[in-house]
Amino acid sequence: MTESRRAAFPAGRPRVLAIIPLPEVTVAALGERCDLVYRPSGWQAVQSEDLAETRAVVTNGTTGLSSDRMAMMPALGLVSAFGAGYENIDVGAARAREVAVTHAPAANDDTVGDHALALLLSLARDIPRRDRAMRAGGWADIRSPRPTLSGAAVGVLGLGHIGGKIARRAAAFGSHIFYHTPSPKPDCGFTYAASPLALAERSRFLIVACPGGAATRHLVDSKVLDALGPDGFLVNIARGGIVDTQALIAALSSGRIAGAALDVFEGEPNLPPALLALDNLICTPHMAGRSPEAESAQTEILLANLQAFFAKRPLVNPVP
Repeated sequence: MTESRRAAFPAGRPRVLAIIPLPEVTVAALGERCDLVYRPSGWQAVQSEDLAETRAVVTNGTTGLSSDRMAMMPALGLVSAFGAGYENIDVGAARAREVAVTHAPAANDDTVGDHALALLLSLARDIPRRDRAMRAGGWADIRSPRPTLSGAAVGVLGLGHIGGKIARRAAAFGSHIFYHTPSPKPDCGFTYAASPLALAERSRFLIVACPGGAATRHLVDSKVLDALGPDGFLVNIARGGIVDTQALIAALSSGRIAGAALDVFEGEPNLPPALLALDNLICTPHMAGRSPEAESAQTEILLANLQAFFAKRPLVNPVP
């Protein structure tokens, strides 16, 4: 166990409220060091008596924390995202209340990058569907050729820490990498596209890896999907709201794109039946960033930020 896990939090046993599911090791480490109020089913399970003494909240980018909820905790001083994303934490309201916000950038980048490539390869080679067909007695009729990544055009929408990991992994397969970000990254070694639409037009495989939130909601819409075309494939390991779900259902159903692989969904975990009924779709349950290594790294960062906050030292990973 590292020093950050062994060290007790100062100021007695401060109350920490966790409103997301956490790994068992994280819950145990927090329970040893603080008055942990663990509500993994979310804010709806929080009770009024949980709030008065709460000094810190553990959440994530999907669940977030609103200004109204911050106002219910008069002792609140820290909101910590267990992961890189923090799009649904009201950072402006937190700053106005002098509440610090932290996150865990780069803790699960490699795991997400690996998962994205797993989805990409499974989608390109049609592995899940052909596995099911073989088990049902198929053989000759499921040996038709499928695309390969070698020489293919792969577009990465968002070239941050995770997008860069995905791009480098795909490049190792001999893919030609294109990307879109709000401004070019001249030293990245990949080819810039000026818009999501332009990126889709150049891509056989389009991978969504940009931050979620209001600024990117439905960035991948029917126009982008049409630009990807009937031979194109979509992978989303970022946030469900970046892709317009109804437009995606229509594109997959009509053959306007060839297939999609999603780890994230609008309205998750409640998914539209029309989406789940599609046989040219691969789904995983928002687990791209989950591995023992990633969870260990996220736990270390969380504990280090809490330790720093309660000791009144500079935070390890403040939100910029």
